[in-house]
Amino acid sequence: MNKNLNTKFINALKKIEILSLDTDGVLTDGGLYYTEEGTELRKFNVKDGMGIKMIRDLGIKVFVLTASETNSIISRGKKLGVDGVFIGCHDKLSQLKRLADQFDTSFDRIGHVGDDLNDLPVLNVVGCSMTVADAVPAIIEAADFVTDRKGGDAAVREICDLIIALRS
Repeated sequence: MNKNLNTKFINALKKIEILSLDTDGVLTDGGLYYTEEGTELRKFNVKDGMGIKMIRDLGIKVFVLTASETNSIISRGKKLGVDGVFIGCHDKLSQLKRLADQFDTSFDRIGHVGDDLNDLPVLNVVGCSMTVADAVPAIIEAADFVTDRKGGDAAVREICDLIIALRS
């Protein structure tokens, strides 16, 4: 198990109702690929998709909040069966507040996985702040939990597997 686990984090993770995910650098490796026509492409890891499906089966709602504005993220979200995808989301904290209100939950029952500075406002208020192994240093410092895996390398699956293990 990850050396970053502590009792406070484990107890918080056991009670999350919503998991919020960034895209670039979390669900992907952060690399962007461009076709000759200028179409932007991303590579997602299928293992993350299975993990997301399994925690949704436990009743956890999963949302993607990303500043990126590429429609492929919406397509991937639909394929994953997440509860919502918010592209062009430059104020993730306000969006998460709306989701908390919509689902009558509090920030202490929300987990967020981010990797860069635009995730910091959310990581500072949620019950479970998480990041990937290759996040920027300020995010690693702020997070309650850092995965062993890098973004795009099944880091989200690592978190999902942990949630499942804690709820078994």
